[in-house]
Amino acid sequence: MSYEVKAEIREAHGTGASRRLRREGKVPAVLYGDNIKPLSISVDQSTMWYALQKESFHTAIIKLDVDGKVYDVILRDFQMHPVKQQVQHIDFQAVEANRPINIHVPLHLLNAAISPAEKLQSGRVSLLATSVEINALPKDIPASLDLDVATMRAGEIRHLSDLVYPEGVVSTALRRNENLAIASATGKNK
Repeated sequence: MSYEVKAEIREAHGTGASRRLRREGKVPAVLYGDNIKPLSISVDQSTMWYALQKESFHTAIIKLDVDGKVYDVILRDFQMHPVKQQVQHIDFQAVEANRPINIHVPLHLLNAAISPAEKLQSGRVSLLATSVEINALPKDIPASLDLDVATMRAGEIRHLSDLVYPEGVVSTALRRNENLAIASATGKNK
């Protein structure tokens, strides 16, 4: 899924300026990358709030229109208000189409309800990690990675090497020879 976000250059910096922006319905943000000078920008609060609720926004290549100039970016970081439904700050990183990047993608369980651990052994299959760091070209970044646990029995563990990675996508942990556990199953082992 592709997203387009409009942004404006902001001249004022600091706490007071950021508060004024938020009162106007804007979010202070920054755009940075290897080949660009960091830009202080602002984006619409409502647009960002609803976009951040979508899981796919966190791994998508976003077209960021900064006063007419369009950048391909990814969402690198954001801060939320601890009480209000308000985005406090956002960091965007410019990406290049031919340069791989590291990014965290969500991890989903498939077929846990039909696994022997849950169906026959009164257990539960649980994720030990909610995301996996991968390295890929921007066009190859998946929205999420799926772990099929249909055959998982009580006491078993699944690791990063058990995931099926799309073409051009590699786990950064596996590159470092770290095969981390990502799911486990509990229950009565018969």
